[in-house]
Amino acid sequence: MTKLWMTRPLPEKVQAAAEVLFDVTVRPMTSPLTVEEMRTALSEYDAVIPTLGDLFSEEIFKAEDSWRCRILANFGVGYNHIDVAAAKAAGITVTNTPGAVTDATADTAMTLMLMSARRAGEGERMVRAGHWEGWHPTQLLGMHLGGKTVGIVGMGRIGQAIARRCHFGFGMQVAYHSRSPKDLDFPAQPKESLLALAASVDVLVIAVPGGDETHHLINAEVLEAMQSHAHLINIARGNVVEESALIQALEDGQIGGAGLDVYEFEPAVPDALKRMENVVLLPHIGTAALEVREDMGLMTVANLEAFFAGETPPNLV
Repeated sequence: MTKLWMTRPLPEKVQAAAEVLFDVTVRPMTSPLTVEEMRTALSEYDAVIPTLGDLFSEEIFKAEDSWRCRILANFGVGYNHIDVAAAKAAGITVTNTPGAVTDATADTAMTLMLMSARRAGEGERMVRAGHWEGWHPTQLLGMHLGGKTVGIVGMGRIGQAIARRCHFGFGMQVAYHSRSPKDLDFPAQPKESLLALAASVDVLVIAVPGGDETHHLINAEVLEAMQSHAHLINIARGNVVEESALIQALEDGQIGGAGLDVYEFEPAVPDALKRMENVVLLPHIGTAALEVREDMGLMTVANLEAFFAGETPPNLV
């Protein structure tokens, strides 16, 4: 029977579905794989379900001339932690789980937008600390999102889902910058450059894939272009934002605030960000809903089932 290694515990429904088809071993830890564990994964199993943090680099794949593993069915839409070209050169197929994460990630973006603009995190900390002395007219005045302009960096599936929520749900104007022209079913103004977009919006939302092309896409120059009241929201990958530049921009008052679900060196979060009241910090919960994680897991199982049946996996990278 085909041997499958789950590198993290997945929802019971997913594990049960996999066990019908494969000889499943579940790694009990939730930490990223070590180099030795990645080599074990490739040498002792026919298939592996890796996820964010499992850095399958070119060096890992080249460590042996031939591996037992034939497919990495990534749990997640982002796969920049896997060197796909090196995997293919080693004869290993890579799949992912697009679609299942779109709405949940877009909802998290809206959560961060609302919390950041309306100072919700700051207010909750005040209440929990026992420092709230009652309502008054000028307490915790934030920014109303209705009628404001949101800028979407990366108008892919998730970017469009965020834009629809902003336009139809909150009456916001939408602007965007994307690598390719988009045929959209809602009004949105394309901007010729990232700097032009950053300078023209009240909220800048990052929704691009991770990888070398987007590493530090949001840097000091982009942050300096933003308006002083504007908020930065990141639900993409942590290293898309140059974290040191963001900290400096926040400390200097160049931007109004930030909402982050991902971090450049996660799980490490700089103390400077933790100290700032105008920053909302979430622990990478973009897809953290049971139904969503079940859908993601079942998608990995479907990719594996198709592959071992000799068919093209539905979500081939």
